Amino acid sequence: MIKKYFLVIGVIAGLAAGFVGGFYVEKNRTDGPGLNAVINQALGKPSDVDFGIFWQVWNRLHAEYVDKGKLNTQNLVYGAIQGMVDSVGDPYTVFFTPKDAKDFAQEIKGTFGGVGIELGMRNDVLTVIAPIKDSPAQRAGIQAGDRIVGIDGKTSRGMRVDQAVSLIRGPLKTAVTLTISRDSSKEPKDYKLVRETIKIPAVDWKMRDDNVAYLQVFIFNQNVDSEFRKAAQEISKSHAKKIVLDLRDNPGGLLASSVNLASYFLDSNQIVVSERYSNGTEEIHRSVENGLLKNYPLIVLVNKGSASAAEILAGALRDNRHVTIIGETSFGKGSVQDIEDLPDKSSFKMTIAKWYTPDNYSINENGIKPDFAVSRSDDDFSHDRDPQLDKALQLIKSL
Repeated sequence: MIKKYFLVIGVIAGLAAGFVGGFYVEKNRTDGPGLNAVINQALGKPSDVDFGIFWQVWNRLHAEYVDKGKLNTQNLVYGAIQGMVDSVGDPYTVFFTPKDAKDFAQEIKGTFGGVGIELGMRNDVLTVIAPIKDSPAQRAGIQAGDRIVGIDGKTSRGMRVDQAVSLIRGPLKTAVTLTISRDSSKEPKDYKLVRETIKIPAVDWKMRDDNVAYLQVFIFNQNVDSEFRKAAQEISKSHAKKIVLDLRDNPGGLLASSVNLASYFLDSNQIVVSERYSNGTEEIHRSVENGLLKNYPLIVLVNKGSASAAEILAGALRDNRHVTIIGETSFGKGSVQDIEDLPDKSSFKMTIAKWYTPDNYSINENGIKPDFAVSRSDDDFSHDRDPQLDKALQLIKSL
């Protein structure tokens, strides 16, 4: 079973990385002290790959390692898989153990335990893509772009995203301390966060002055389609004349949902995004018949926490409708992942394509650049000021 997702780099709560091979460990069979039989050794193996060194190390471990009783054959297999996948150098290509695959599925559904941070890698440093709305992280003041340099006093240097997440996850009502480095601060700062069940809101809206609907989309999870439909219907029946669409700190999610939401603002059959694969083929995703909000004047807000599906939506609206974008350059996550469920309930998420906006612009590592660059300082956050939203509300008056 293969599922296509368009998820951002890391995880809101915690998953694992890895390597996929053509072998599986059958339990309850032994080939020697403490060693389970390895079966399917040649299944799917390319004819031009020499696994001699692998098996040489494998055999010596089981023959001479000083603590043989500590060797777990299944963990060795998963470790080998992890090493292979990590060597690709792509933080989005990840192997999930059965436990991690279950955690990942919970994240997609929108409920999990943690502190509410979407993590990724930027210049080989653990980076906060976005804090989740109303999460412990957001309430503590953690911001998109913050660098996590330590977890419970342990340096994060050289740590993978999945390793960091496994340390940040933990039992409910227990605490974890994140050491955060920020460009605006001279010294790193510790944030003590108490873990809780994170319920991810997808959509919210409210009426602002001058009949402007302020519409926020927080994440593209499995709830976003139904929540957005409800909000769009309410807006269409209200006195709203214009819309400010806020995609700030939206770490992305499901590709199909980004196309679905774009369809509310576009005519049918307009290009939303195109995926280009390694074999040169291209898949074009077009808007479907909807257009409920297409006649409303629109401004879009993004920041460095806007990623993947949020960038698709912003790019599609700018290229098709010349919508004004305000804020900061978005994260720049422009690749597509497939998830394949494996026989032992583990799974493999792999980058299979990159995507381009309707005007043939690659967002990967470039991001969506705003038409009006407006930042939001630490002082703005602490005093609940929002110059980005203020700018959007000012400009939309003229539309």
